[in-house]
Amino acid sequence: MKVGNIQLPGMSSLLLWGLIWEIVGRSGLTFFVPPLSEVIATLFSVIGTPAFLTALSETAYAFFLGVFFAIVIGVPVGILMGKNRLADELLLPWVNIFLSAPLTALVPVLMVLFGFGMKSIIITTTLFAIWIIILNARAGVKQINRSLVDMAKSFLATPWDAFFKIYIWAALPEILGGIRIGVIRAVKGVIIGQLLISIVGFGALFELYSSNFLMGHFWAVLIVLFAMAFAVSELLAYLERRVSYYAATR
Repeated sequence: MKVGNIQLPGMSSLLLWGLIWEIVGRSGLTFFVPPLSEVIATLFSVIGTPAFLTALSETAYAFFLGVFFAIVIGVPVGILMGKNRLADELLLPWVNIFLSAPLTALVPVLMVLFGFGMKSIIITTTLFAIWIIILNARAGVKQINRSLVDMAKSFLATPWDAFFKIYIWAALPEILGGIRIGVIRAVKGVIIGQLLISIVGFGALFELYSSNFLMGHFWAVLIVLFAMAFAVSELLAYLERRVSYYAATR
């Protein structure tokens, strides 16, 4: 954050918005926004309770498993689309449709197909994250220098060797960028799944606190959720910067 010619620390904007939040909460303009200090105090009071720990474990389980499947499926599909014209023409329209479509509308279909349990929540999380991962992996393969592919062919590399030693590494910056955006979308997916499919995890806490007008508790859980997503996103951003030299070597 920069004000005039003065470079402020990176956390300055968060401190500014925290101050505004505190002022709005203290002014009593709306019961929906309690003071930030009250939210933080509430957070420390509930963070060690059995209900919170159970909700955290259920949400983290669905979130990380959904992201795992999105990566394991999305990256190979994206690479296949980037290197194979027929696969690209067949799959790209559907990937764009699902990326732009309101995926919440598919939740009732998933409930009918897979039931009301954790399986449907994980699939919902995967569907929210996978499409942008596919597109970014495809874009990374499209940027690969053809000389690398020709070199692999000249050394009689098998398709698996080319996949793991050429395409993955050369497209890694774009792949990590897609995963980072997919993680952010997966947060929405897991909460929507826990609110609409089965009231468990953080979804159950949101439902409980909002119905009882416990807004301090509501915002405390929301802060934990945002912090979890932000931490994973920043970790992936750090890895993305560490491998950015691959883009230059292409």
